[in-house]
Amino acid sequence: MVVVPQDYVERVYAGWLGKAIGVRHGGNIEGWTYEMIERTFGEITGYLHDFINFAADDDTNGPVFFVRALEDYTHTVDITAEQMGQGLLNYAPDHHGFFWWGGYGKSTEHTAYLNLKMGIPAPRSGSIAQNGQMIAEQIGGQIFIDVWGLIAPGNPRLAASYAEKMASVTHDGNGIFGGMFIAACVAAAFNERDIGQVLNAGLSVIPADCEYARMVRAITEFHRFRPDDWRACFQEVKASFGYHLYPGNCHIIPNAAVVILALLYGGGSFSAAVNICNMCGWDTDCNVANVGAIMGVKEGLAGIDMSWREPIGDFLCCSSVIGSLNIGDIPRIAAYTARFGYRIAGIEPPAHWASVVAGDAARLHFQLPGSTHAMRTDTDMTGHITVKLANEALAGASGGRALKVVFDKASEGYGFRTYCKTYYRPEDFNDSRYDPAFSPLLYPGQTLTARVMLPSAAGVAGHAIMYVRDRHSGARHYGPASPLEPGVWERLTWSVPPMSNVCLEEAGVEFIPMGVQDVPLILYVDELDWQGKPNYDIDFRKERMEVWHTLHQEVSQCTILRGIWELETGELAGSYAGESAECYTGDIEWTDYEFSADVTPKLGSGHYVLCRVQGAIRSYAAGLGPDGTVALLKNDNGYRTLASAPFDWRADETYALSVTVAGNRLSLRVNSEHMLEYADDDRPYVRGQVGFANIGGGRTHYKRYAVRGSE
Repeated sequence: MVVVPQDYVERVYAGWLGKAIGVRHGGNIEGWTYEMIERTFGEITGYLHDFINFAADDDTNGPVFFVRALEDYTHTVDITAEQMGQGLLNYAPDHHGFFWWGGYGKSTEHTAYLNLKMGIPAPRSGSIAQNGQMIAEQIGGQIFIDVWGLIAPGNPRLAASYAEKMASVTHDGNGIFGGMFIAACVAAAFNERDIGQVLNAGLSVIPADCEYARMVRAITEFHRFRPDDWRACFQEVKASFGYHLYPGNCHIIPNAAVVILALLYGGGSFSAAVNICNMCGWDTDCNVANVGAIMGVKEGLAGIDMSWREPIGDFLCCSSVIGSLNIGDIPRIAAYTARFGYRIAGIEPPAHWASVVAGDAARLHFQLPGSTHAMRTDTDMTGHITVKLANEALAGASGGRALKVVFDKASEGYGFRTYCKTYYRPEDFNDSRYDPAFSPLLYPGQTLTARVMLPSAAGVAGHAIMYVRDRHSGARHYGPASPLEPGVWERLTWSVPPMSNVCLEEAGVEFIPMGVQDVPLILYVDELDWQGKPNYDIDFRKERMEVWHTLHQEVSQCTILRGIWELETGELAGSYAGESAECYTGDIEWTDYEFSADVTPKLGSGHYVLCRVQGAIRSYAAGLGPDGTVALLKNDNGYRTLASAPFDWRADETYALSVTVAGNRLSLRVNSEHMLEYADDDRPYVRGQVGFANIGGGRTHYKRYAVRGSE
């Protein structure tokens, strides 16, 4: 019987950290050769580049979103490759972001995506029979796969079973074997301290006579005879398994060989393994990320130096179609992953992790050692001020840990803030890697809560205020002030009022000290959270385009599935030919609400608002349909009509559409007149974002929209 380790949640967190560190470490030298790296950097001992925030990457997009198939379908071994393929279709934007869209027959993922869209299901979508061996055996079969090991601690065969299905969506042959191998190694790393045994676990789940297994055995044998010279081993890798021996843009075998080399020569050190892997070159971000995930699980949080963790700060940028999921929080992602590990094992998590794993704890709970949940700091006080964030074990904190915020200098009358970013802008990044786009995490109408404390020994008094900051105006909106008694945890609560034309980009706590001048300030923060129903409205005349570069521009707060979406004469304009043009905003966790918008049909036959959007292939549409109708539609990997009624709508006239969703019931009003109602009894969507769609080709304008949550 497989036993889930007591420190399972922490080890999953360490695995995710290792993955993110690897991507960041190798990201800016992806595709470089060993010689270029050696000539430029020499011996690598840490990060090569500084970033404001590291942008999205395909290596992390895949595992973050592919594992959601376990929620959307089933977490059991009964899940199918076809269902996993539907997951890919649901969360990947159409031909932008997420993957390398290098063309059919050039990019493996692009090829498989188009196969899936055209009705070729997985595993045929990624098969050699469909795509040929060259496409099927590129590197992607293993770079997105670590998460399947994270959900199967100590059970390499189970991990390989899930990984085989997922890898088969896009790959075949050695492309699948590599995915099975890496997932099995991650799973084995929960139990095995010896890296040789970890690699043996990987070998145990793939055919002994495959090329991948031959490569692993050859490098292991070289290491046995020359265990102290990784550079000599790399020369052997180049000669026997180099790029020149395998077809395609980025074959799995050469890069997997580098992964094996780094694991063997890393000597049990996380830092040594990721640095050696990066110095080898080739597909650096992919390779170092696989090494980082395995070593992170194997060595745990204690094995990852804070110099690797602090620049990431627990933030993981993504680029799916769901903007509220693109602002990734690594502790939250780890807890979501661990939830499936416990479910699959059929056991309950330990009591102190139960609420975190279930998703019932505060969004920012700080229970994981070293975690900061990407919290930031700010102050009105001028001059040089040093600020440090640290996670600390603390009596009275939920879970026994809290965030410690230290300003080395504080004075009366100034505000000192610690906050969570709830929206990101192009200027928050150095580049547009994999074209991310965001919807805010927090909205007017919702309620903020936090617990804060001043240490009794600090000798500083003052009061704390919860606040949000609007991205558009730059203004902060404040709740009521609460005096803090040193040594006592104070619970802060503030309901953000309904607002118009805002984009909330920060939520946090401001502390204002009293009666002090240039003294250190220490503040503890725990359980920062927000809940409740949204209540806001947006006039598109007040919105803006988020300009990343010429070819990547997004309407503020929105993500795009496909089509042209821009602001035109103060209105949101959307169009596409053939397929639906779709644009989303809001939070995927919203349940019951009223969504209204002023809609002007310009060209074409279908002009809709969307509700309960769970991705590209799961949502409802309500609006102006073909042949003079209004209609309610359901998207279940293709739209079908649920209900319709005659309505003589005309192009260039504006209609006030309002759709209400409550439980499994949908109702549509047009110009305040009730038109349609439908109860969906066939696997209804009970939560999801809102959005806009032009279905059937043409162009639609939207003047404004509003979201009102209902109980």
